Formats: sequence, structure tokens, C-alpha cells
Amino acid sequence: MRFDKVFAVHVGSEIYGDSPAIARNVSAGGMLVEMTETLPLGSVVTVHFRYPRESGRTDEIVARAEVKHHYCLNFASDDGDASSTRAIGLRFLDFDVGLPLEDLLGERVLH
Repeated sequence: MRFDKVFAVHVGSEIYGDSPAIARNVSAGGMLVEMTETLPLGSVVTVHFRYPRESGRTDEIVARAEVKHHYCLNFASDDGDASSTRAIGLRFLDFDVGLPLEDLLGERVLH
């Protein structure tokens, strides 16, 4: 099963630093991440998912993942011109949710 939403994440690497990115097509095993500069295959990164809670505070899930694939995505922009972006395929290695997972999922509704 895949969670087909688009949302902002931060991808961090000890060697390459932190980069803003766009997450797409998330599953239990991994996800596709659009980035301006792709990271080398085999790199281990952290992906920071941040989201606001109803209480007004912001929580974060941090996933460790390995870069498994490189992609070049071609598309037509809003004005009809050809455009492209780069993406990486990540395989999740483990998660640090910072709180019990049932607490995290208990008050959120996923669409």
C-alpha cells in the first residue's frame, strides 16, 4: 500500500549536509524524494518528516534510509514547456518517532 501525497521533508547526510526535498509515493518500505541535487547510490540519509499537531506543537518522525535509485522525471510545466526534476528512491532502514507509534497515529487521520 502506498501513501500517494506530496509533502515537504528535509533529507540529511553527514557528508552532503541537509537539503529540502519533496516526498512522494510513500510506502512501508521506502519512498520517492524529489531533490535539486541527488545523493550517491548507497548513501545513508535521515529523512525528517515534520507536522503540526492540534495542540499547536510540531512533531517529527526521523527515518534512516538508503539511496537505492536515481530518477529523472520529465513533465510539461503549467505554460506547456518541457521541464524536468531529479529524484531518488529511498529504502527505509529504521525509524525514530520520538514517541510511541500508537500515540502518533491515534489522533491523526490519514487520507
